Amino acid sequence: MHDLHSLVQIKGLRDGLLVSLTDAPWEDQQSALLSHMDEQPSFFQGARLALDVGTQILHVNEMVELRDQLSDRNVALWAVISESPTTEHTAQLLGLATRISKPHPEETPLPSKGPNDETALFINKTLRSGTRIEYPGHVVVLGDVNPGAEIVAEGNVIIWGKLRGAVHAGSKGDENSKVCGLDFSPMQLRIAEKAVNTKKERQILGPVVAFIRNERVVVESWKFS
Repeated sequence: MHDLHSLVQIKGLRDGLLVSLTDAPWEDQQSALLSHMDEQPSFFQGARLALDVGTQILHVNEMVELRDQLSDRNVALWAVISESPTTEHTAQLLGLATRISKPHPEETPLPSKGPNDETALFINKTLRSGTRIEYPGHVVVLGDVNPGAEIVAEGNVIIWGKLRGAVHAGSKGDENSKVCGLDFSPMQLRIAEKAVNTKKERQILGPVVAFIRNERVVVESWKFS
């Protein structure tokens, strides 16, 4: 029996969500994905989904079944990424994209963008337990981050709500990154390679910002001026 969370990984893209699956049997992967969605319907509602299935070989009937099940949940499957020529051909037959990095001519591909490019993922909803967001830039959440939810960002993380889950800002080593929240009690907090024991931090009422000073993470009141 595979752990559901180990089978499904979610990353934010400019055009939607990228869900990466493992090399487990397809039935397990599909079940894990749908269960994940059913546990967090508000997060996936109306989403455009790109699916990375690795080396999994999928035929038309399997992909059509998945597409229909996603559609029943108001989720649109727009791309399938695979190392298998058979799966790639299947996706093309169904009119699905097989590449997800399609930048405008004046832009560089999304995966190479970092905090200096000021790219940001805006999430207009609460992140519930079991949700993992990973993004190569800044992440802004207009909602809460509940216990059991996790955000990993190469840039800053701003929570316009309650931060109760886990956050890793500056995940590629950027020690200038910050974590801000209106109500701040994270389960885990890390900036670059430095972690902080949030239970030992003095409780600060109101908005809070965490950043690195003198080689350690400090937590202070967030001043907007």
